[in-house]
Amino acid sequence: MKKKIISICLLLCLTAGVCLGAKVTAGEQEVSLFSGDKALTLWYTDEALTNYLESAAFDYQEQTGKRIVPVLVSGLEYLEKIHEASMEGNGPDLYIMSNDTLEKAYLAGLSSPIRDEDGIVNEEHYPLPALWAVSYQDKQMGYPFYYETSILLYNQTYIENLAKDTLLAEANEAEGEAAMAAIEAAGSEEAAEQDVVAEAEEIQMTEEEIAQTMDRLIPTTIEGILSFAEDYDAPEQVEAVFQWDVSDIFYNYFVVGNYITVGGNAGDNPENIHIYNEDAMKCLAVYQKLNQFFSIEPDEVTYESVLKEFIEGKTVFAVATTDAIEKIEEAKAAGEFAYEYGAAMLPDVNEELKSKSLSVTNAVVINGYGEQKESAEAFAEYVAFERAENLYDRTGKISARKGIVYENDRISIAMKEYENSVPIPKMMETSSFWVQLEIAFSNIWTGADVNETLRTLSEQIMTQITGREYQEEVLPSPVLEEEELEE
Repeated sequence: MKKKIISICLLLCLTAGVCLGAKVTAGEQEVSLFSGDKALTLWYTDEALTNYLESAAFDYQEQTGKRIVPVLVSGLEYLEKIHEASMEGNGPDLYIMSNDTLEKAYLAGLSSPIRDEDGIVNEEHYPLPALWAVSYQDKQMGYPFYYETSILLYNQTYIENLAKDTLLAEANEAEGEAAMAAIEAAGSEEAAEQDVVAEAEEIQMTEEEIAQTMDRLIPTTIEGILSFAEDYDAPEQVEAVFQWDVSDIFYNYFVVGNYITVGGNAGDNPENIHIYNEDAMKCLAVYQKLNQFFSIEPDEVTYESVLKEFIEGKTVFAVATTDAIEKIEEAKAAGEFAYEYGAAMLPDVNEELKSKSLSVTNAVVINGYGEQKESAEAFAEYVAFERAENLYDRTGKISARKGIVYENDRISIAMKEYENSVPIPKMMETSSFWVQLEIAFSNIWTGADVNETLRTLSEQIMTQITGREYQEEVLPSPVLEEEELEE
C-alpha cells in the first residue's frame, strides 16, 4: 500500500509538471523529481539568511531547473559536522562560513578552490579585504558574501543642535567684533549698536552651513573625541560622550590594527608576524590613557549594553558593528529611538597614528568532497554575487560586493570602513592570538605596563609559530607628550 501511494503521488507530480518540496534537516539527501539529478544542498548557520536563501533557491530553480536545498544547522562545531556528514556521503555541496576557518577547511579537504570562470572574484567587484579574506595560499577558496566590521555611530540630533549653537556663538562673536569696529568708525556707541543689530537680524543658518559645521564637529581622532568631551555641554540625559565594549577585541582592535601584522594581508603567512613595535606601543599607551577620561568597567559593559544606551540617547558616540544599523532602524520603526543618527569612519588615534578596524567576511564555499562542484559553484556565484542587491533588505547583512546603492547612506560608510579593514587571519597556529590579545588589552586598560604586555604577547605567539622559545629584543617604551591628550 505504501509503495502504491508513493507511485500515485509521483505520477500526479509528473503529470501536473510540478515538483514536491520537503523541509529537510542536515544529512538528508534530496532528489529533483523532474530531472533525476540530485539536488544541491547548502548549509548555513544564521537564521537571518533563511528567507533570502529560500527565495534565491526558488528563483534559481525557475531559471535553471536545478534544485537547491538550503539547510539551517547549528553553528556549534560546524566544520566538524560538515566533515562527519561528508565522510558519510551526505555532506553539503556548498556552505557558508567565516573566513577565519578557511585554512582548517582546506587542510581537511572540505573546501575546493573556485574556478571563477566568469571573472567575478576580483578588484572590479570586491574590495581588497574581501579578496584577501577568501584567499588561502594564493588560491581563491570561495565567493565573498557578506561582512562585519566596526564603525563609529553618533547621535545626529545632538551634533546638529551643537552645530546650531556653534554657528550662533560664532555669529555673536562676529557681532561683537563688528560692534567694536563700528564704535571706532562711528564715534558713537549708540549708533554703532543700531547698525550691528540691523546686520544681526539678517543672519540665517542654512542647511548647508549646519551640515558643514556638523562635519567639522565630528571627531576624526581619539584625541578629538577627548577634546569634544571636555568642551561639550551635554544634555541632561547623556551619561557618556563615548562608549564601546572594552572587553571585546573586535571593538578594540582598530586602535592597533594598522601596526600589528598577523599572517600578512591574507592572514595565511606564518612568516609575516609583526606584533611588538614602537607604533603599536604608542597606540596602546593612548588607549590606556582613555581610562582616565572614560571610566568604563570591562566587567560591566557589553556590546548589547553599549547599543542599548546609544538607542536610549545616553551616549553621543559609540563603536558598533555593522549589524547596529538594522537594529537602530528597527528601534526607530518601533518608536524606541527618538533621535536621528549618523555613521562615520572609526577615529584615528591621533594625526600621526592611524586606525584600522578588524573585519570578518562570510563566504560561500564549495565542499571538496562534493560530487557536483561545477553546479555548486554556479549557485555560489548566483547567491553571493548576482542577487547581492537583495541581501540587505532581506537579511540586514551588508554584501561584500562593490557598487550596490543603498537607501541608507550609513551603509556606504560601513563599506568604506570595510575597504580599510584587516581581515581576521585564518592560520590555525594563531587561533589563540585573539584571546591573548583581548587579555592584553584588558590588562593595559587597567594599568599594566604597555611595553612588557605587548612584548610578552609577541613572544607567546612567536613561540607557537616557531615551535621553540622566542625572545624579543626589548624596545624603549614610548613617551607620550601631555599635549597629545590635552589638545
